[in-house]
Amino acid sequence: GFHLSGTVTEPATATEPEMTYKVAISFDRCKITSVTCGCGNKDIFYCAHVVALSLYRIRKPDQVKLRLPISETLFQMNRDQLQKFVQYLITAHHTEVLPTAQKLADEILSSNSEINQVHGAPDPTAGASIDDENCWHLDEEQVREQVKLFLSQGGYYGSGKQLNSMFAKVREMLRMRDSNGARMLTLITEQFMADPRLSLWRQQGTGITEKCRQLWDELGALWVCVVLNPHCKLEEKSCWLRQLRKWGEMDVCPLEDGNYGNELPNITNALTQSSSHSQDSLARPRRTVFTRAIEGCDLHWQDSHLQRIISSDFYVSPAYQREGESLLFNSQGQPLWLEHVPTACARVDALRSHGYPREALRLTVAIINTLRLQQQRQLEIYKHQKKELLQRGATTITNLEGWVGHPLNPIGCLFLTLTEACRLEEENCLEISDTGDTKPPVYQHVPVTTGSQDSGESYLSLALEVALMGMGQQRVMPEGLYAQDKVCRNEEQIIARLQDLELDPVLVQTLRKQCILLLEGGPFSGLGEVIHRESVPMHTFAKYLFSALLPHDADLAYKLALRAMRLPVLETTAPSGDVTHPHHLVSVVPSRYPRWFTLGHLESQQCELASTMLTAAKGDMLRLRTVLEAIQKNIHSSSLIFKLAQDAFKIATPADSNSDTTLLNVALELGLQVMRMTLSTLNWRRREMVRWLVTCATEVGVRALVSILQSWYSLFTPTEATSIVAATVMSHNTILRLSLDYPQREELASCARTLALQCAMKDPQNCALSALTLCEKDHIAFETAYQIVIDAASTGMTYTQLFTIARYMEHRGYPLRAFKLASLAMTHLNLAYNQDTHPAINDVLWACALSHSLGKNELAAIIPLVVKSVHCATVLSDILRRCTMTAPGLAGIPGRRNSGKLMSTDKAPLRQLLDATISAYINTTHSRLTHISPRHYGEFIEFLSKARETFLLAQDGHIQFAQFIDNLKQIYKGKKKLMLLVRERFG
Repeated sequence: GFHLSGTVTEPATATEPEMTYKVAISFDRCKITSVTCGCGNKDIFYCAHVVALSLYRIRKPDQVKLRLPISETLFQMNRDQLQKFVQYLITAHHTEVLPTAQKLADEILSSNSEINQVHGAPDPTAGASIDDENCWHLDEEQVREQVKLFLSQGGYYGSGKQLNSMFAKVREMLRMRDSNGARMLTLITEQFMADPRLSLWRQQGTGITEKCRQLWDELGALWVCVVLNPHCKLEEKSCWLRQLRKWGEMDVCPLEDGNYGNELPNITNALTQSSSHSQDSLARPRRTVFTRAIEGCDLHWQDSHLQRIISSDFYVSPAYQREGESLLFNSQGQPLWLEHVPTACARVDALRSHGYPREALRLTVAIINTLRLQQQRQLEIYKHQKKELLQRGATTITNLEGWVGHPLNPIGCLFLTLTEACRLEEENCLEISDTGDTKPPVYQHVPVTTGSQDSGESYLSLALEVALMGMGQQRVMPEGLYAQDKVCRNEEQIIARLQDLELDPVLVQTLRKQCILLLEGGPFSGLGEVIHRESVPMHTFAKYLFSALLPHDADLAYKLALRAMRLPVLETTAPSGDVTHPHHLVSVVPSRYPRWFTLGHLESQQCELASTMLTAAKGDMLRLRTVLEAIQKNIHSSSLIFKLAQDAFKIATPADSNSDTTLLNVALELGLQVMRMTLSTLNWRRREMVRWLVTCATEVGVRALVSILQSWYSLFTPTEATSIVAATVMSHNTILRLSLDYPQREELASCARTLALQCAMKDPQNCALSALTLCEKDHIAFETAYQIVIDAASTGMTYTQLFTIARYMEHRGYPLRAFKLASLAMTHLNLAYNQDTHPAINDVLWACALSHSLGKNELAAIIPLVVKSVHCATVLSDILRRCTMTAPGLAGIPGRRNSGKLMSTDKAPLRQLLDATISAYINTTHSRLTHISPRHYGEFIEFLSKARETFLLAQDGHIQFAQFIDNLKQIYKGKKKLMLLVRERFG
């Protein structure tokens, strides 16, 4: 039948009652062409009820009653039966059918209606005509709605996953050769092109978001697959081409190499080295995400050599043709396919995607045989040029188009085709484990079927070989953030797949052979002896190779990883041999770095590679030396070397066993290098680095500590050397940690004191106090440090530093030295009349108290300095009050007599202080009155009261004060309200 109808019952659940749905399905030539279901579920896939009815019909065909088309049944009825049939039908469904029935009756009774111009009537149960299009039912509206919804969520709520599963659905349709695959992809693309964010991103010149970018890539790749369908009709292809061109010409269409061509305004355009540069960047045609598919429309499958390759495993050249050079076969007679590699791989992807796995495998083998031949030829070319290239130390040979990170993902495609042929399908391989992780695939060796003698090769070893060839290709870093990021991402994806392979002896042999070829490959290999300055670095790849090879061939593993450590783009200038190729605009400083947006990531990968080698070389002094040299030569970032030093230290000092001295020494050496690198540059982690270095040296032992103390000037600033390094070395913890004997302790202390004195000489301001502290236990050193302070006091030191050292001296029991330093500090100080909250006030009060406690002479010496430096009335009156409260000389310096009498303000030295205080009050009063506001009147009256207390300490103080007040009333008589308050308080 062509029309299947039925009722489907969904059993009751705890929350929902039992439900019954009416389902109708039309089908034609083994395809479901339309569906309707009472559940009203809208989705691009069929609802469960449609699936249930279809399965019931497939599994129990005899249970489904087969009827004639309804038109046949009606034909057998007479006039009365037909009348009865129609009336009963209308009665059964009168609400839905009645309006339609009335309309049809009117049209049939009208002689010139459209319905009467056609013979016969439609019959939905009779099936389509042989010429009608027949394709699977696809709810187009629903596809549009869903894509629109997922795009509007902008990659959130798992919408990216949903869109990827729609792409997977398209691939599945292509594989089933369902013509709706291309139709569905068209609908998806239309919605993608209508995404309102595109014009927004374009206006703002910002990049498309990362998630969205990857979806566009997949869209472009799927179109390449569609147009390369080996069995599509010409008219289909030309229809797709029209669509693709239309989309590609829209100005919002995303470009192949990233956003809208200008991730950053290209400052280099203004600074191009030659006119050809700018010409080149302007002349390059605009390539959109659809350009590859548009180009793919020109490809065909009619080539007879290609047809023979994909249609037979046993296609070989006749034996007599194997002597000379051939473009079609290698010397073993196996067919070659000499097309542009990514294009050839796109053919493989198309064959795989359209359900031709055997053909895809055959073409893959031909491509690999071609790559092998190419590799051999390149090795031969390099042997001839080797001497000259090694002398120049650089090469201009490079691939401008890398296979890893390429929009068509050629290497990933070949790898997948080969590994799919080797997958062991376990019984439950589709089940996902409880954690939601899919189990890694399990592979077995499947021998390669060829017409020539048994090669003993398996598709699995070919997969490994082609991945290594592709990853090891020497290629130039592409332009633009997106393309560069894609290189890293694609590399990580391929490595993740490689890590799923269990390396058995066969694969280890392939790995070793390919690694040796890569090392010998000269400029054609990214691991060759000479590479282009802007070659994509091999660190991530080498880290995989190193770990994979290490258990089987350690020498080769190290040789390879050490070779890969380089990062030539960071070497300061381009070697003379390097001619920058035209499509690379070099950055603002000519022959400095080109614009590598992923440089930070690449440097951290270089660091990871070094760390992996250090870990593996633990305990092997010779290997550690070579790794250390490679780090020192190739890594230019201090923070990365510091990270390596920390890594090495961690591995060298496991919590549960003894330290490994070989690795500890490496950690120390790297740490010392970091110290030298960051000594004269600002680095926010510098303190942490210095502390870490002392910890590391302590672990290494007393000799290391002596060494860093003795060569401090090449590693630390004087402040770091005294306040962090020497202080930590001399701390109780360090002495306990090292359990030193007396001679060792003395040696360390002596080195620390020498360092302290050298630092104090070099930077007395910041190191004098630390130097004194470090020298406390050695009289001669302490005296030397003190002398350095005295010498520097008059020129290079601030009053704060001097007061701090003076207080330290008093605390240590040297009051006279403290007095001397305090006096020197006073000469640097100047306190204005209004600085009554200055931080130095406490120091001044302390210095005066110290002088007073020492005796009359010291007080007499300091008061002239105070009078000269301090112009703040309240501070001066405070000093005066303190000096008159107790007798001087209470410190009881031995050999001095103390009269025990209070001092008079009438006699020197206090008389001078009193006069200075009174004049400070007078000056301050005038200064305050020049710009006083009414809200400060009360405060001002209190200030005058304080002044009166000081005036009254003088013999004729009350007369002086009265004159002073009269004077004020005269000068400021305009301030009536204020003068009224003055009269009220002072008469």
